[in-house]
Amino acid sequence: MVFMEDSERAAMMSQERGIDAGLHLNFTTPYSSPDCPALVQARQCELAIYLRKHPLARLLFHPGLVRAFDYVVKAQLDEYRRLYQNEPHRLDGHHHMHLCSNVLIQRLLPPGTLVRRNFSFQPGEKSAVNRYYRRLVDSILGRRHVLVDFLFSLPPLEPAERLRRMFSLARRFSVEVETHPIKAEEYRLLTQGEVFRLADGLPIASRFAIPPCGRAHADRPTVP
Repeated sequence: MVFMEDSERAAMMSQERGIDAGLHLNFTTPYSSPDCPALVQARQCELAIYLRKHPLARLLFHPGLVRAFDYVVKAQLDEYRRLYQNEPHRLDGHHHMHLCSNVLIQRLLPPGTLVRRNFSFQPGEKSAVNRYYRRLVDSILGRRHVLVDFLFSLPPLEPAERLRRMFSLARRFSVEVETHPIKAEEYRLLTQGEVFRLADGLPIASRFAIPPCGRAHADRPTVP
């Protein structure tokens, strides 16, 4: 995240330690950096009020917020470039709001970048309409951006078959697993060796990198 209280220090640590950091676009949580320009804060506040008003707000294109979305995205991209002295080659969003209709229809994300797709679900996990909408958004996203083949949230950790299936897919596809190690059960799975048993010999990528075409080859399985 940029324009947050600890963004400067985080960027410095990332560069010093060679951490692979992308841009986590933020439209919903107030910027906390004392150096954030007032106009950027004001425009982002407009977006936050709208996007947090209703769960379906992200699905609807808002013509009255076109300029605000454009301004806030460009401001975050410019701030990332200033902090990291580089282009953000990977993009996702806080609360996945980078996939809201205004961002997609206005084509605000730099073309050719690796962008986080929708979460992947099996029939029965979400409604058919929900899964169709996700496929539609991913199809639109894939025309201009590089995507992994599947994105899963690490929890729920039960049933165990769900985790085994997630990791088995990585033998043929490029799979991203989102996790929040601040949560105790996820931290234990990641640090006590269970994740390596699940991976069962699969190489876990040290950096977020997938083939340019966006689809992993059978002989190059990765779990970003």
